[in-house]
Amino acid sequence: MGQQHYAVPFLDPNSAGQVILYGVNYASGGGGIMNATGQIFVNRLSMDIHIDYFNITRKQIDKLLGASKAREHVMKKSIFSITIGSNNFLNNYLLPVLSIGARVSQSPDAFVDDLISHLRSQRLYQLDARKFIIGNVGPIGCIPYQRTINQLNENECVALPNQLALQYNAKLKDLVAELNDNIPGATFVHANVYDLVMELITNYDIYGFNTASKACCGNGGQYAGIIPCGPTSSLCEDRDKHVFWDPYHPSEAASVIIAKQLLQGDPKYVSPMGLKELQDLDL
Repeated sequence: MGQQHYAVPFLDPNSAGQVILYGVNYASGGGGIMNATGQIFVNRLSMDIHIDYFNITRKQIDKLLGASKAREHVMKKSIFSITIGSNNFLNNYLLPVLSIGARVSQSPDAFVDDLISHLRSQRLYQLDARKFIIGNVGPIGCIPYQRTINQLNENECVALPNQLALQYNAKLKDLVAELNDNIPGATFVHANVYDLVMELITNYDIYGFNTASKACCGNGGQYAGIIPCGPTSSLCEDRDKHVFWDPYHPSEAASVIIAKQLLQGDPKYVSPMGLKELQDLDL
């Protein structure tokens, strides 16, 4: 996307000194909003831990720039991208066998309300974050993993995961509006990832892809969607022709299309402004 620097992973030994001023990535495979999400992966890191790690980064920025300039850097020159939620369904509420107890004890409405409540209670604002982009959950019923385990046809998606995603997304959009109305000096941008990804899945050929159902890297079933990408996985000939890289995630080619839409600011996909406008916003 033209950036000279990338956000270094927080746990990378090189994520120290001036490099952190260009961004830090706190993402964790299998992690989610709730601490119980992704427990089968053992070493996953939840959002609570992501915030704890940012608190460490925040103190490092103070040491690099001094308290006053550090606060200005975080408030005016930093964008906080919160792209989280899918794992709370895929690796928690919808997890085969292990999730049965949770689904018996907690209705979908109650589970979604818990997710929104936990998001609302996070303390990034208290750590001087002011510019946010918050992505909703994509059409998780259409990923290769769900299509494979449910033995669907190429153009079919699993209804329940998509219904849960839409239910969560509606309440997330309300939360973003609530935060914009009630938190002074902060701007929250809503990224409609669901519709963006669904557009690529539905009209994949228009965007130059050959398939929106089969993973480029993976194993098992018609869509290579059971075993995640690894050293022994089957690999497609051209990853840029696949909407999905692995059983769960969009390919780099698909992600570039998504990122450009979020930058350009099409109100169908990003509101109340695009990322470029958010970057230039003088708070």
